[in-house]
Amino acid sequence: MNTSERSFARRIDLTSLQLFVAVCELGSIGRAAEREFIAASAVSKRLSDLEATLNTPLLYRHTRGVDLTPAGESLLHHARSVLYSLEKMQGELSEYADGVRGHVRVHANISAIVQFLPEDLGAFRRDHEAIKIDLEEHLSSEVLRAVQEGASDLGICHLADHDTELQSLPYRHDHLVLIVPTGHPLAGTGPIDFVDSLEYDHVGLHTNSSIYVATRQAALDAGRTIKLRIHVTGLDAMCRMIENGLGIGVMPSQAFDLMRGGVGRQLTSVALKDAWAQREIRLVARDFSTLPVAARTLVAHLQASGEAAAREPAELAA
Repeated sequence: MNTSERSFARRIDLTSLQLFVAVCELGSIGRAAEREFIAASAVSKRLSDLEATLNTPLLYRHTRGVDLTPAGESLLHHARSVLYSLEKMQGELSEYADGVRGHVRVHANISAIVQFLPEDLGAFRRDHEAIKIDLEEHLSSEVLRAVQEGASDLGICHLADHDTELQSLPYRHDHLVLIVPTGHPLAGTGPIDFVDSLEYDHVGLHTNSSIYVATRQAALDAGRTIKLRIHVTGLDAMCRMIENGLGIGVMPSQAFDLMRGGVGRQLTSVALKDAWAQREIRLVARDFSTLPVAARTLVAHLQASGEAAAREPAELAA
């Protein structure tokens, strides 16, 4: 932060930002003053001082209340972001006062959350009760962006087709399968190439999801297109659509196995021969060596869980 940026930060008053947001939300200085238990004249003075500090008008004042200027709309967006960050900071710091000795922010894609993280994080929680984990589900591209921008300490996602300078470590492997109704012509056919499914309607995930990107690219490579009739945001919704005859779809094998007792009872999976169907989920950070101790402890636990899972097939075979 240079000198001018430090000077600007010092001149911005948080109370004035809170009052500005209140005025914007209520559309009136008087109603904002009542809600915030402060005199209307004091609110008006703070807003005028804020406009003077920023050297631009923020509000159009009229007899019915106030409207935002273009600069005011921009400030409202940033002010809400700043106040939200402060609330989150207060919440996290209060947890340390209550005895929490670590806090790790994790962003992960849906494949990792459905297939692996419930058990792995549950085991970690039992061994490290003083460490709190905040987990959010995002698309792989959004996970990488959150880690890069510092919104997340640790990311868990697929790196295929994503160029990144972030550091990564191996976590788990999964493989994609085609999900079809039990009476479908492809049911029980054994391993197939994905292109063999393109004559049928498909149910797809979000257009930016790694699974959709991979299947779309496979179709393009074959000079074909996917007959994509429905987009859904979750694997359970995909199963319900397929179960009701609205198409077929691609999802991780273990995720489907977990759903068979519920929404996937009338469905079956068909193995895919395609190389892209074998995937690696990786742990991602800006720099693993500079992570807080709590985050490094979680990384070590997740890696150990992944290594143990990788050994299980060989041990069962032996």
